[in-house]
Amino acid sequence: MIVVEDLHKHFGGFHAVDGASIRIETGSITGLIGPNGAGKTTLFNVIAGRLKPTSGRVIMDGEDITGLSPHELFHKGLLRTFQIAHEFGSMTVRENLMMVPASQHGETIWNAVFSRGRIAAEEKRLREKADEVLDFLTISHLADQKAANISGGQKKLLELGRTMMVDAKIVFLDEVGAGVNRTLLNTIGDAIVRLNKERGYTFCVIEHDMDFIARLCDPVIVMAEGKVLAQGPVDVVKSDERVIEAYLGRGLKNKVKEEAAHA
Repeated sequence: MIVVEDLHKHFGGFHAVDGASIRIETGSITGLIGPNGAGKTTLFNVIAGRLKPTSGRVIMDGEDITGLSPHELFHKGLLRTFQIAHEFGSMTVRENLMMVPASQHGETIWNAVFSRGRIAAEEKRLREKADEVLDFLTISHLADQKAANISGGQKKLLELGRTMMVDAKIVFLDEVGAGVNRTLLNTIGDAIVRLNKERGYTFCVIEHDMDFIARLCDPVIVMAEGKVLAQGPVDVVKSDERVIEAYLGRGLKNKVKEEAAHA
């Protein structure tokens, strides 16, 4: 679904992404891991249109989408979530979902005055859709609560729910487990797997929790210093010496090898 070709993103003399090339297969849950500062979120931001690349290309379903804006990519079915949830705190959880679909009839003054019946019917459909999403995510009990008042993990579920309000093809999840307790993280993981298997969503997931990555993702892509180090099944990637060095450094890498030799 996504092909990234020799992508570069420079900030002055700093090469945040330095010639990265990756493939995200349709129907996969692909993990993207690496130490802090590896360039993972910058790569996400370039793919999702928040940043313009210095050079390179991003292809989606055979179409060059390099440099398209987030709202253009939204209409193509490419969505992303953020490490820090971006909810509308003064709105209810249900309202946060209902406002997602674009081009709603109530957004224009003319329709608000002369097409009230049409707007009411549309809002009814959106409310039913939102309630279906909340039920899917097992957070129906939060529907009427202000989004600002729910927990961090529940906000991550709400962000995932917003992608369900439109016809998403691929969703980029940035550290979905950050600040989330283990119980809610398992709930989020279950929802991702169900969306993948039952509704055909393709995912790419940045996450530092390797147990979470191992449970959900195949393949796993490893980045360090803006480059792609390795790609493959999680067990193969974790045993790659370049990956061990990127995470642990040379000194600890030698210690790991010594411990493995004596095991």
